[in-house]
Amino acid sequence: MWIQRSLLTKRLHYRFFSQASVILKEHPEIEIPSSSSLTYLEGFPKPDPKHNETIVAIPREISGKNISAKLRKVGRVPSILFEQEKGEEGGNKRLIAVKANQIKKLVNHLGYSFFLSRLFDLEVRSDFDSEEIIEKIRVLPRKLHLHAGTDAVYNVTFLRAPSSALLKVDVPLVFRGEDVCPGLRKGAYLNTIKRTVKYLCPADIVPPYIDVDLSELDVGQKITRQDLKVHPALKLIQSKDEAVCNVRGARVTEQKKTK
Repeated sequence: MWIQRSLLTKRLHYRFFSQASVILKEHPEIEIPSSSSLTYLEGFPKPDPKHNETIVAIPREISGKNISAKLRKVGRVPSILFEQEKGEEGGNKRLIAVKANQIKKLVNHLGYSFFLSRLFDLEVRSDFDSEEIIEKIRVLPRKLHLHAGTDAVYNVTFLRAPSSALLKVDVPLVFRGEDVCPGLRKGAYLNTIKRTVKYLCPADIVPPYIDVDLSELDVGQKITRQDLKVHPALKLIQSKDEAVCNVRGARVTEQKKTK
């Protein structure tokens, strides 16, 4: 049963700040910027407005393998809404269902990793055909399970993302400048090591992706996580020295000499 809005708001307000407190204990080096500075800055990727969409959901009361199979059979996806970070480890959760065709469309348009790094409005209604809105909240898709053979959407997990939240996000990398990359122009090849990098992000400035500039990368050189240019409020929570890509291969002139 859905909690009355006034009580829900109070409880969630407490949980959001509890979530931030837990993360800050794990990462004492993090400084929380003022709310006025939490905006997308010029020169960094911003979410494309053309992909803005409200995901419609309905509550469900019970879970289970048979129940989930019945939902999928009628075009619905069994889903979970966690109310705090690490909710899958025991935090409060709410059972919902979303439309399979809507999630599939978003994944196809954005791409798997990009879907998981984008915030959406989630509109919970009493029924998919009803105009009654129980609640409208902002969420981040946390996990997405696709059928291995058909890519049908099997499950999706969402995490609440109010402005007060700090979210751990695997942000996709977009490699640019391959056409002018010195190493690639000499006949070497790009060795892509990482496709995403995990950051702790204030919810208001979750980047849709991170640009990786290859325009000055020569043979034998690499780009590490610490080389990536991101919003100053984002905090890297993985090893900064690990490479995300490098240029490998012998120079064309050296290859010719060995022939």
